Amino acid sequence: MQNQTLIQYFHWYYNDQDNLWTKAKNEATSLSKMGFTSVWFPPAYKGSNGGYSIGYDTYDLYDLGEFDQKNSIHTKYGSKDEYIAAINALHEYKINVLADVVFNHKAGGDELEKIEVRKVNPEDRNEFISDVMEIEAWTKFTFPGRQGKYSEFIWDHQCFSGVDWAQDLNETAIFAIQNEYGEGWEKVPSDELGNYDYLMFDDIEFRNQAVKEELKRWGKWYYETCKMDGFRLDAVKHISTEFVIEWIDELKKACDRDFLIISENWNIVDVEELEHYIEITGGRTQLFDSLLHHNFYLASTAGQEYDLDKIFDNTLVQKRPELAITFVDNHDSQPLQALESFIDFWFRPLAYALILLREQGIPCVFFTDVYGANYEDDGKCVELVALPELPKLLKARQYLAYGEQHDYLDHNNCIGWTREGDEEHPNSGIAVLMSNGEEGFKAMEMGKSFSGKTFVDSLEKRQEEVLIDENGFGEFFCNAGSVSVWVLKVQ
Repeated sequence: MQNQTLIQYFHWYYNDQDNLWTKAKNEATSLSKMGFTSVWFPPAYKGSNGGYSIGYDTYDLYDLGEFDQKNSIHTKYGSKDEYIAAINALHEYKINVLADVVFNHKAGGDELEKIEVRKVNPEDRNEFISDVMEIEAWTKFTFPGRQGKYSEFIWDHQCFSGVDWAQDLNETAIFAIQNEYGEGWEKVPSDELGNYDYLMFDDIEFRNQAVKEELKRWGKWYYETCKMDGFRLDAVKHISTEFVIEWIDELKKACDRDFLIISENWNIVDVEELEHYIEITGGRTQLFDSLLHHNFYLASTAGQEYDLDKIFDNTLVQKRPELAITFVDNHDSQPLQALESFIDFWFRPLAYALILLREQGIPCVFFTDVYGANYEDDGKCVELVALPELPKLLKARQYLAYGEQHDYLDHNNCIGWTREGDEEHPNSGIAVLMSNGEEGFKAMEMGKSFSGKTFVDSLEKRQEEVLIDENGFGEFFCNAGSVSVWVLKVQ
């Protein structure tokens, strides 16, 4: 069986000549050859800013670029037909498609409603700082461009627990809607800021049974329409866990499919929070290992002062590798974003070796590391270049990174590991050595089956050859601040 490898097929500022769905369709062959087994697409439905929306300001879940709403028919990424065509093209190459699901909030309401609210302290959402007051808010969603096609459900203030804009007061604040479900927030996994139910826009009220049933109906419609293979759930720390469990279980039952579900619970402090989410959801979802990303960021900025042998400390891939989705960067951490923590370029090859060539976790590659990117925001220009080492690292994962793993995470500045290979993958087996300080060397075990065989650095950083001795060991090398991936020499 081939190693699973995901690609996040977008970045926040995607601006290529081809729309994203067309690009993905045209790149299906190339993605397959690179070894990708799954593609994660951005939100495919209409956002509040129509054809300019990145997708996380969800307006209409049923509008996949089909209706004239929010001043456009197509989304930023293309039309509904182009989206489905991209999925079909990827399926032809046995590449799975993950759809991005944004359930926490809606934006761009169609009509104002007069609603009763109380202001809350933004630093402690459980503390009210006003009496009950009436405001006008954009909490009614009628979707006039769709006119009831696919669903006649109308969203109003009873479908939301909070808003951040009072139209009549021309005021931004966090307002808790006083509805039949209570004056405060619902229970969510995160207790940051007292209660982190509210994140942005119109916060969806999951205590409303009609809302939950509508979102379950939508999930089934979405699958029946597009035939995706899994879902990435956005911002789950802000969403009722009870609803997430219900939605996953019902969708799998109704569609008779064991979907790959990946949840985004951004946390760079304590792995126990991610372990707790796994516990309360019964292990139903994979989780992005944001803690490993944070370790990469710290390592890339600290240079040789960072202890490489601790790179996996306090990470999900260390604690629950079977549920960890590892990544180097994503759309939230890329330059000019609110959570910017982009890994320095010198460390990116090391970071990718750490997620692509080890046994633990399923890696997710970032779009810009394959294609590069040029963009600007707020007067600042950014150029991200494709990572030169990535194609060879992907090939090593696809064909060689199999078999028993021997770890040598035993030095502050120079670490490595080997994989013994297996019978299913001819010539498989690798040795990886990296340093964040001076050039390094380390004796590592490949196994006696490799005795007398020669290894070379597939990244061509080192020119010497390594001969495996009669005990199955070889002495491997790497340059300063670099990584080498040693593979069997082709005779």
